[in-house]
Amino acid sequence: LIWQMNFNNITADFEKSTALTFVAGSFGIIICMVLVEYHNNWVKNWTVVITIISWSFLIGGLIVAVFPKSISFINKYYKHSRTWGIFMICFGLLFGYFGFVK
Repeated sequence: LIWQMNFNNITADFEKSTALTFVAGSFGIIICMVLVEYHNNWVKNWTVVITIISWSFLIGGLIVAVFPKSISFINKYYKHSRTWGIFMICFGLLFGYFGFVK
């Protein structure tokens, strides 16, 4: 069940396998390059948030691919909680509303 996942174990597996970390970082780079190419709009409305998130994820993918041990550094500051998960679900629903309804 997804709510019983232990993200600390997933992060520990990533730390052990630099190849897996490189593949995940490369996959993130490819997807974010598509996002940056498709949606690189620097305007003064809510859609600029997508551009900023795309660029930040692209930079994050580059960091993970080049420096695989950076995941352990990020894990110290990232909170794996239900509150964060609920926030991300609401964030996704908000962008779904803006993208498909409004």
